[in-house]
Amino acid sequence: MDIVVVNKPTTVDQVAKMASEQFGDIIKATVDVKQRVMALGGELHADEEQLLLDRGSNQSDLWGINLYPASFGKPEFIEFDSMINLRPSQGNLSRSVEDAAIRRKVNRIVTKLIVGKAK
Repeated sequence: MDIVVVNKPTTVDQVAKMASEQFGDIIKATVDVKQRVMALGGELHADEEQLLLDRGSNQSDLWGINLYPASFGKPEFIEFDSMINLRPSQGNLSRSVEDAAIRRKVNRIVTKLIVGKAK
């Protein structure tokens, strides 16, 4: 599947379709908290990260998450877990996103870019 850069709202149904074509109930995403865009559909978060870097993103602004379309509108819709989040130089010492402010930014961006109801 090709990686898609989302910079305007898309429906959760479209995201669910992408997920079903790849991993089933989950889709990987990498969010640029500065440019407020998101890449979806990479086999690895690092693939999405590279695409965004090639498009001018800064690595320090990129955070990997997993989305569960069936849980749209619930806290478990977004899972903050990716190897690209492991950044000791930025004080992030785990695969999660430890900074609450960054988590809120990611959440706001995802909420603006993915709309609608899951089937």
